[in-house]
Amino acid sequence: MTSAQTMLANTTPVRCAVLALAVSLISLLGCEGLRKQDELTPPQVTRAPYDASLGEVLWAVIPLSNESGTELVDPLIVSDKLVAAAEEVVGVRAVPLNRTLQAMHALDMKGVQTPEQVRQLASAMGVDGIILGTITSYDPYDPPTIGMSLALYARTSAMDSRDSGTTLDPRTLSAAPTETQSPRALLSDRPTAVVSANLNARDHGVLTALRTYAEGRHDPVSSLGWKRYTASMDLYTQFAAQHLVAALVEQEHQRLAPLAIAEDPPTP
Repeated sequence: MTSAQTMLANTTPVRCAVLALAVSLISLLGCEGLRKQDELTPPQVTRAPYDASLGEVLWAVIPLSNESGTELVDPLIVSDKLVAAAEEVVGVRAVPLNRTLQAMHALDMKGVQTPEQVRQLASAMGVDGIILGTITSYDPYDPPTIGMSLALYARTSAMDSRDSGTTLDPRTLSAAPTETQSPRALLSDRPTAVVSANLNARDHGVLTALRTYAEGRHDPVSSLGWKRYTASMDLYTQFAAQHLVAALVEQEHQRLAPLAIAEDPPTP
């Protein structure tokens, strides 16, 4: 046997072992990749600060006015995204946008601009809170931008952890706007929470918030991943609505925090 044949005979088992090891690693990594694809990550949840024993509070969203300076935006679509975002808040129910429009039509309201109109609409619909706002900027082109200013008007008799006599009446969700009874207390003249933001996808802070929002809401192994929310203005508007509603709820947490501390019994 020549020296070349001897070397070939000695290296063949090594090559086979290396090849077998490579195949095993590929199979192992492939299975691990499949397991990661099957893993589900729950999205971030926003919780309302209201007393859960009293039942869920009921919110309505007044169709936003368009002050963005462009006709590219459909205020009704953005308003509907806000309704969906409010529905995602644990402890809050939201009236469908078309029911709010029906109530406004029944009251001959073309728009809602004054606290008195807000109270009138809330009384007719039997809701505990109303979101009123405007679209301040809108640019659907990559990177997208959307700005909104929102105010939450609330019946503190219902949206107050100290209260024990108000619960959501499920009939409100199916009754006609003029069939519901007036709330026990009118909404406040001043909003309990106000937020305003211009969400520009060029801003790294906005992108960080977007990435957090997308966690659990997208396929992590897709070609775009979480960036699909910047590639679609519909999805980006969905993120913006949730972001601003969460900011309203956070302000409600801050408003009620001193009340909760005052209610705590003194330690002996």
